[in-house]
Amino acid sequence: MKIFTSICLAFAFAQIASAQDVITPTNRIELFNGTNLDGFTFCMKNDADPMQTWSATNGVIHCNGSAIGYLRTKQAFSNYVVTVEWRFVKVEPKKDNTGVLVNMQLPDKVWPMCVQNQGKSGRQGDLFVMAGAECKEHLALGKDANTPVAFTGASAENPVGEWNTNVTICAGNNVQAIINGKSLNKISECTISNGFVGIQSEGADFEIRKMYLTPIPQG
Repeated sequence: MKIFTSICLAFAFAQIASAQDVITPTNRIELFNGTNLDGFTFCMKNDADPMQTWSATNGVIHCNGSAIGYLRTKQAFSNYVVTVEWRFVKVEPKKDNTGVLVNMQLPDKVWPMCVQNQGKSGRQGDLFVMAGAECKEHLALGKDANTPVAFTGASAENPVGEWNTNVTICAGNNVQAIINGKSLNKISECTISNGFVGIQSEGADFEIRKMYLTPIPQG
């Protein structure tokens, strides 16, 4: 059996118990502790060593994009807001892609069932339903899983090298994308409503300085 398959299966089996204990945040939960990658696990394609792609130094998570895969929380969550403050170190053609993965389901694989708040340069705020997940808005498009529910209007992203704040609100079966304080997109009647939270490695060289959960705002 390939190492990649063994690693992903091992992670999947190890997380079955925690997947059954889904947490709904009642206060702020720091997913990145500012020091190391404790609290995260990985699934990488083609036997890749995650430590050759992901690192934590100088108070930031750095992804060099050298291998395809993802980092995700070991804990599953429901009814939460996830905030990721990140920036592209540089953008190269066909190497400008990442994403915030929410309500991720087991088993670990590239790619898992989840909803993605797109992180691609220029398209942050598009919403993808992945690996069999569905929602009302995507079904209305009548297209395949590679077709996002796209945001409309102008991009809210800052220039390459500047920090962006990517917020994803996961409220029951609804998911909302807010980029730099601007609500760009929302999907409803999703077929998944809880799960792990992760970040994609898809070629981009980027940094994360904050990654945390907060409760769903009341009212």
